[in-house]
Amino acid sequence: MDSVEVDAYLRRLGVEHPAWPTVDVLRELHLRHLQTVPFENLSIHLGEEIVLAEKRVLDKVVGARRGGFCYELNGAFGTLLGALGFDVTLLAARVHGKEERLGIPYDHMALKVRTVDGGAWLADVGFGAHSHYPLAFEARGEQVDPAGVFRIVEAGPDAAGVRGGHDVAEAADLEVVMDGRPEYRLERRPRVLGDFVAGAWWHSTSPASHFTQSLVCSRVTEEGGRITLSGRTFKATAADGTREERELGTDEEVLGVYRERFGIELDRVPTVRKPNGEG
Repeated sequence: MDSVEVDAYLRRLGVEHPAWPTVDVLRELHLRHLQTVPFENLSIHLGEEIVLAEKRVLDKVVGARRGGFCYELNGAFGTLLGALGFDVTLLAARVHGKEERLGIPYDHMALKVRTVDGGAWLADVGFGAHSHYPLAFEARGEQVDPAGVFRIVEAGPDAAGVRGGHDVAEAADLEVVMDGRPEYRLERRPRVLGDFVAGAWWHSTSPASHFTQSLVCSRVTEEGGRITLSGRTFKATAADGTREERELGTDEEVLGVYRERFGIELDRVPTVRKPNGEG
């Protein structure tokens, strides 16, 4: 990224250019990213190609002021952090799904970030409902966050909640746990953006992927809650857990919510597309 692209990204997040890549700066950037750049899978259902190349990801997140899913959001965020002087490593993870089974290899991307004032942090702005702030990577105790109580633990059948000898963890793998439930199994091995191309293709084309089966657009609110638009259903959850839900009627109303609540300008309402490309 050049200085113009960095400044444009920071304007999107609504933050000043930081003087040093410190943990406090990382925390601010992480939260602002969750508040301003939605987690969304609209490209899949609008027939837009998802390309995991640095320029294309930045063009989408910064230039087009869109969101994305993990590869795009954490890919773009990692590029910004690197340009600001942070030491960033891309990591692969597999998400815990139904029946205590793990997802595909390269199922998810997260970031390991080192700051100038010491320590390593797990940053993840691409998982949807997750921690508002980075998690201390080497800490093994409880980490209290506005979104819940998190732990990063050494992976294994007991820690993962996997029974019957399936999906045995590598010795170096970690489990990221939220409120006592394993979220994803994280590798320590450094990766590059291109490693995740097959995972992005699977998630955007496979009938077994939840991304092809439904629409989602979601972000953290400035008050610490969350708003989500799933098709025509708009949900607002406050920081205290109270929740409101309503169905949107006209296309104009749906497009207005995308524009006013998520900052996304669309010329048509996305609808769920079948994985073979048919409407």
